[in-house]
Amino acid sequence: MQIGNTREKIIQNLKDCDCDEAIIEDFMEKFDAGQRKEALAILAKHRKELLDLFHRCDGCIGCLDYLTNQIENEKV
Repeated sequence: MQIGNTREKIIQNLKDCDCDEAIIEDFMEKFDAGQRKEALAILAKHRKELLDLFHRCDGCIGCLDYLTNQIENEKV
């Protein structure tokens, strides 16, 4: 596999993971410089942010499901 092709795949994967341009640029800078630990820390931080967002959304969905159920069963 060619380096350029690999680089493009990494960037596309970061975009697919909802990384913004600043995260992608910071990650690629560290990755290209061989600073793997720092590059992985960027990914870990973004993963945590996505997981936090997921948990917030999951809680909201639960609240909406509860409200929907209460309305459907005419308890509200």
